[in-house]
This record gives sequence, C-alpha cells and structure tokens, in this order.
Amino acid sequence: MDQANPFETPKTFAVHRAEYLVGFAVSTVLIIAHFGEINWWVWIGLFLYIDLIGYIPGAIAFKRSGGRPIPKAYYVLYNVMHSLITQAAVVGAWCWAFGPEWALLAIPWHLSGDRGLFGNFMKSFALPYEPVRQKGYLRLLDDLRLAHPKPVGHVMDPEPVGHLPAVPAQNPARPAAVPAAAAAGGERPVSTAAR
Repeated sequence: MDQANPFETPKTFAVHRAEYLVGFAVSTVLIIAHFGEINWWVWIGLFLYIDLIGYIPGAIAFKRSGGRPIPKAYYVLYNVMHSLITQAAVVGAWCWAFGPEWALLAIPWHLSGDRGLFGNFMKSFALPYEPVRQKGYLRLLDDLRLAHPKPVGHVMDPEPVGHLPAVPAQNPARPAAVPAAAAAGGERPVSTAAR
C-alpha cells in the first residue's frame, strides 16, 4: 500500500495484477502478429526453463513436506528465475549471442501471465512456498473492514507456517519499554534528549 506498509489489500492487488495483464496482452498480440516468424522450439524452451528450474522443484518439495517449511533455496530459485531483472539479462545475453528473435517473447509472456493471470509474485521466506491464507492477514483485513479473498484451494491446506519462528506475546500489563525499577515505583527513566 505504501513504503511504510508494504502489503496489498485485495483491490490494490487486483490493480497490480492488471498492470501485468497489459504486458501479457501486448506479448500475446506480438506472438500472434509474428506467429510464422517464431522458432517454436526455442519459444517452448524459454517458456519452460523458468518453471523447470524455478518452480517445479519447490512445488514438489512443498507437496512432500506435508505443509512443513521447506529449504529457503527453493524460494531463492523461484525468485531468481521469476525476476524481471534475471530474465532481462537472459534476453540481453541471448540477443548478444544469437541476435534478437521473436521466440524471446516467451519470457515476458510467461512472467506477465504468472503475475497478471495467477497473481504469482515473489515468494517470502516467512510464508509457505505455495499460497496459504494467513490468519494474521485475515485479521488485518478484518481491522480494515475488507472482505477476505477466496481460499486458494490446495489439495492439502496446511496450517499457515513459514520459516520464521513465532514471536512470543509480550505481557500487556507491563510494557517492554519501561525499566523494571520504574515499573516498581522507583526512579523515573530520564530521556537521553533531556540530558
């Protein structure tokens, strides 16, 4: 929503996805317009290699884990392979080595389709590899008086756990910022700015 609150509500997420749908539409129009000029073996290879390296290994590990956290390496593979920066470098290297060709449209078509059609963006270490609705996010939507998004609908819907340990709740009767002596009626803490 902003730099101090880097999360999205369902509406802003839909708008974010719509921006990538424009890229997907432009890529699709260019693919159709240059259909006969595309080397389809190269196109298929460029389309598939992103998921063969970046998604499928993590998806298999996630399914086998039964909902438990999986190694962070799978997240890194996904994020690197689905990065616009990485794939721009691949396109640049391809153009330098082999020259530009219409088969390279497979890359923006894949990435913009993932984000625009399916809502797949970068994966956070703090969340399960596959999307699972988080109770904290649902509580946030309740606080903002916003409707919950629909469940993703996995075959298994694991308890939403990530790679970060749960933070123990602080005792609300005794704020952490108040020193023990002050809490017991002792000396008042002095601000360093007043010194």
